[in-house]
Amino acid sequence: MSVIDKIRAKAMADIKHIVLPEGSEPRTVQAARSITDLKIAKVTLLGDLSEIKKTAGETGTDLTGVAVVDPKTSEKLEAYTQLLYDLRKAKGMTLEQARELASGDTLYFGALMVKANDADGMVAGAINATGNVLRPALQIIKTEPGISVVSSSFIMEIPNHSYGENGVMIFGDCAVIPDPTAEQLAAIAVSSAQTGKQLVGMDPKVAMLSFSTKGSAKHELVEKVQKATALVHQSAPDLACDGELQADAALVESVGALKSPGSKVAGHANVLVFPDLQAGNIGYKLVQRLAGAVAVGPIIQGLAKPVNDLSRGCSVDDIISVVAITAVKAQG
Repeated sequence: MSVIDKIRAKAMADIKHIVLPEGSEPRTVQAARSITDLKIAKVTLLGDLSEIKKTAGETGTDLTGVAVVDPKTSEKLEAYTQLLYDLRKAKGMTLEQARELASGDTLYFGALMVKANDADGMVAGAINATGNVLRPALQIIKTEPGISVVSSSFIMEIPNHSYGENGVMIFGDCAVIPDPTAEQLAAIAVSSAQTGKQLVGMDPKVAMLSFSTKGSAKHELVEKVQKATALVHQSAPDLACDGELQADAALVESVGALKSPGSKVAGHANVLVFPDLQAGNIGYKLVQRLAGAVAVGPIIQGLAKPVNDLSRGCSVDDIISVVAITAVKAQG
């Protein structure tokens, strides 16, 4: 069974409510039907009711049993307007501006549903840029306690099962933060470990990657990773984390034993934290293309409640999988 099949099975074991703000988008409508039929999650489509019905007709999709909500006519609109105003008035938002966003932007309405505990998570991005998806999430749902930054990770399923946890690894951050500070790197490490534990049940062993292992090179970039590693040890003392490590020291047992003797992580890492977005993005794509790995993600992490972003080129099956990931994240 593949990683994504296992995640779907986990989602089915404890049904969560996921809101889909792009309710009239054809792939989203079709995915909502399949998610409901497969019992992966309870879903709510947001949008203009006539547009959603039109899309359902054009795609031959029966929406019986799928909740559909128009923010403009929702009985929750005034409560959500007040909630948004209370959250953003210190930033200068007026009550009228809050009402306009809550009624007119389904991404904001969806985030408010999650904040108000009327949904467990949100998935969007089929027709919206990542920034548009994350903005209301950051303003309304905000970050998880103890986590200062929202980041991302990929689940990498590698054909060579000698690496990671039977071929499964977590790579972070590969999609969100271009040049993380030491503090942000530490937060990425903790969040990525949590993602691995939640989604694939791994016992995380986190390698903080660099071009140096244990001081073999001197540079400010190395010092940043060293500081981040120390911060992880302070904030999550029970997490197995080592750094700074070169990739071979992190992955290959004989090299790890030589370069970082006595380490619980070196040579056994299943969570790789890259020093910046360039390295992370290049790294996951190299492993994907050259090693034939399946890359699942990006998975957004660090929010108080789960919100995940889709690629605008996503398929119906991709949406189903991301909803399953979001549902499992919502299980806590």
